[in-house]
Amino acid sequence: MTLGGERRAVQNPLVRYATDVGWTYVKPEEALRLRRGREGAVFFDVVVAQLQQLNPGIVDAQAAEQIIGRMLRVRPHIEGNLEVWEYLNGLKTVFVGEEKRERDVRFLDPDHVEKDIFHVTDEFAFTNGTKMIRPDVVFLINGIPILIVETKAATELEGIAKALDQIRRYHREGPELLSILQLHSLTHLIQYFYGATWNLERKGLFNWRDEQAGDFETLVKTFVEPHRILRVLTEFILFVRRDGELSKAVLRPHQMRAAERVVRRARDAERRRGLVWHTQGSGKTYTMITVAKRLIEDPAFENPTVLMLVDRNELEAQLFGNLEAVGFGNVVVARSKADLRKLLREDQRGLIVSMIHKFDDIPERINERSNVFVLVDEAHRTTGGDLGNYLMGALPNATYVGFTGTPIDKTAYGKGTFKVFGTEDPKGYLDKYSIRESIEDGTTVPLHYQLAPNELQPDRETMEQEFWALAELEGVSEIEELNRVLDRAVNLRNMLKNEDRVDQVAAFIAEHYEKVVRPMGYKAFVVAVDREACALYKDALDRVLDPSMSRVVISAGHNDPEHLAAHHISAADEKEVRKAFRKPGQRPEILIVTEKLLTGYDAPILYCMYLDKPMRDHVLLQAIARVNRPYEDEDGRRKTRGQIVDFVGIFDKLERALAFDSEDISGVVEGIEVLKARFEVLIEQGRTEFLPLAVGSSEDKKAESVLEQFRDREEREGFYKYFRELEELYEILSPDAFLRSFLKDYEALVSMYRLLRSCYEPNVPVDRSFLRKTARIVQEHTRTDRVAEPSEGHEIDAETLRRLAGEDKPDTVKVFNLIKAIYRLVADREHDQPYLIPIGERARAIAEAFEKRQISSQQALAELEELVGEYREAVAERQESQLSSEGFGVYWLLQREGVAQAREIAQQAAEAFSQYPHWKQSDEQERHVRTALYRGLIEAGVDNLELVDQVLQVLERAAQ
Repeated sequence: MTLGGERRAVQNPLVRYATDVGWTYVKPEEALRLRRGREGAVFFDVVVAQLQQLNPGIVDAQAAEQIIGRMLRVRPHIEGNLEVWEYLNGLKTVFVGEEKRERDVRFLDPDHVEKDIFHVTDEFAFTNGTKMIRPDVVFLINGIPILIVETKAATELEGIAKALDQIRRYHREGPELLSILQLHSLTHLIQYFYGATWNLERKGLFNWRDEQAGDFETLVKTFVEPHRILRVLTEFILFVRRDGELSKAVLRPHQMRAAERVVRRARDAERRRGLVWHTQGSGKTYTMITVAKRLIEDPAFENPTVLMLVDRNELEAQLFGNLEAVGFGNVVVARSKADLRKLLREDQRGLIVSMIHKFDDIPERINERSNVFVLVDEAHRTTGGDLGNYLMGALPNATYVGFTGTPIDKTAYGKGTFKVFGTEDPKGYLDKYSIRESIEDGTTVPLHYQLAPNELQPDRETMEQEFWALAELEGVSEIEELNRVLDRAVNLRNMLKNEDRVDQVAAFIAEHYEKVVRPMGYKAFVVAVDREACALYKDALDRVLDPSMSRVVISAGHNDPEHLAAHHISAADEKEVRKAFRKPGQRPEILIVTEKLLTGYDAPILYCMYLDKPMRDHVLLQAIARVNRPYEDEDGRRKTRGQIVDFVGIFDKLERALAFDSEDISGVVEGIEVLKARFEVLIEQGRTEFLPLAVGSSEDKKAESVLEQFRDREEREGFYKYFRELEELYEILSPDAFLRSFLKDYEALVSMYRLLRSCYEPNVPVDRSFLRKTARIVQEHTRTDRVAEPSEGHEIDAETLRRLAGEDKPDTVKVFNLIKAIYRLVADREHDQPYLIPIGERARAIAEAFEKRQISSQQALAELEELVGEYREAVAERQESQLSSEGFGVYWLLQREGVAQAREIAQQAAEAFSQYPHWKQSDEQERHVRTALYRGLIEAGVDNLELVDQVLQVLERAAQ
């Protein structure tokens, strides 16, 4: 038996592929030497040498050591991580005495990759003196750890989720190392994910899909290719400070791709137009900022002027706030038309932020340089009419790139946008990231709509005359323009604001929110037709809900009557409302809006939009995109969809409401009836394929039958995938009378899923994995007496295991009961009873052999009963032994390996552990302990000295 576990199946190929593309492999022992021990984070001598090499005449050996010391002493959290990123990007300085001035210090040379040194190592044991962590693989550039990779076997269920939990633990227990590392990757052969360190939410984890990537080898090689990693480090990481809180982001694959294409277009002397469509919620602003930064910093563009254009005050302030938040220095905001003309006439370089209307009536050819780059936000509505002509006449040789969060519509407006930006690319787009792609990547979640009861919807004829039939609404892209049209729709607005109707709609919203949305842990918007309607809905909702649950957010008018002025709030108060709404457990839970917050406001916790305002085309897409942001709560439950409840009948005429190519809006929104039909299909599948598998005259026999049927991992994975889709639909649809005839079968499928997960994955807390509404079913209905470990409060001991082995149950059931109990026992006690660790490993091996049908249930039961006997024997001996827990661990592990003098060696080891209590954190003390073990084995005539490594690995694992 081998005491230590073998390397994960993915780890060795990953390291090999890295060496294929230019990384040099360093064995863990050599890496430990270069790090000067387990408390070291960097290859110290390599960093010293490279600092001198990259900074000749500026950094000598002494200065290099001082710089490294400062970098290693950064604060062990995200603030320190930002400082290290600044070091890596050459933003830190050193005082040069001979020159009597500060000089920039280079840690990397991304432009001359041959000057950098690329190392990769594995089993990177690191301690901060209190805790020990052991990342699977670490990549270092010039001796500095940059990327940490956690690998899981392809066969491991939910391997990526487990790997992310490991990364989170490393942040908690080894923040000194993580304050230096900039990126993390997670892989289990099938997929390769990456993210920024100190951004540990599931939505911050991105699936790496290179343009030609397919198999694991290609995924690894394209991501860790040295040029690529250097680019990601220096160009695609952003630190963002908002409301006093620092956060970190790394660009997604489609953002990197678009940035590359825009910069390539900027270098193209022949083509000077481009259109980028990245769907709402996919990070368009960060892409624009990254492009602007690269254009300004690249010497090839010869100190250019970059103009970022928006079309309204709110977006200008929002963009400037984003630029400020990411630390973009030297940003000039054009305050007026005259100010803009002055900046362009006087040849201002760097970044200028302006609103498009400031180009109105601007003189022709005010600046004729060719290294002027105009990045236009919301291009579908910004450059229409005379403003576009003024802009392009003023800057005739500039390169223009439009960015839009919605596809270009089929109306005359849309054709104009393509004419301005899209004539130089096939199908009109320089880069495209569609709604369907964003849903597939998990960048956004799909949406579904539900039509409110007919009696709550406005009269259809009035809607047709005052909304659908109005030609000026076709292709409308601005909510202000929509509002101007609706202001003339007097009958429609009066109908929507009818007092009785408002009360009925509010009652419907309150009931729906309390029964459907709130139990899921999410929040909601009410979108009213105008500001007065917002006030009316607030009054009506306050009559049926606690007033603190909802809040009105509207623009203030100078001459507003009292009932509107009552809802005016200061900018500071609005900021607090926005902030509180984003957080679970804080109020308000419902925001009542009509224009504000319908663009540019991200609140991932927002699940449901109660839509009582007619909209179409771009305005509608932008509004409903508020509910498409991914969200994960603190228990790991993820938002799988967003919902719109439609009170005006817009979605009853979906093709008229969204005048886009069907390919572009494919999958954007589905009716709830489609989800019900899918639920019905899945339930029927469960009735025919899965529920009949529970065969037997008793509950135990049925459980045994199910467990036997699903011993094949692929069969289980197929059922798990099926069940997750079914569960997600139930979460959305419940409560609904439609579900009544399916509840019994759904509960049976829930029970089957819980049985399989708890037995075949006993280390997974299955009950916490359920979505909220299914979790309630589990709490109320699921029986747990068929195959069950003792409850959480029940003490597991040798007698418990003996009793489980002797129960009058089928062998298969007893096998799983014992495996689950042993898993619990090891997890609970391995820290002070390290001899349990190999018992747990053997139980895992038995479980795997049984699962793969290499042994029968009778053989598995016999081996587990033998393991129980071994544990009972160990407990009995432990009670008689005077050895410390570590000493007894050495004794038990060695005697199981057949070492005759195990007790004497363990006594010597116990004395060494006592003399060197910090051996797990101190390399020097660990050497003394290791020497004592070697001496004991040699004196006992034992040739297999590898036992020392195996024993210490077990004891270190117990300490983690």
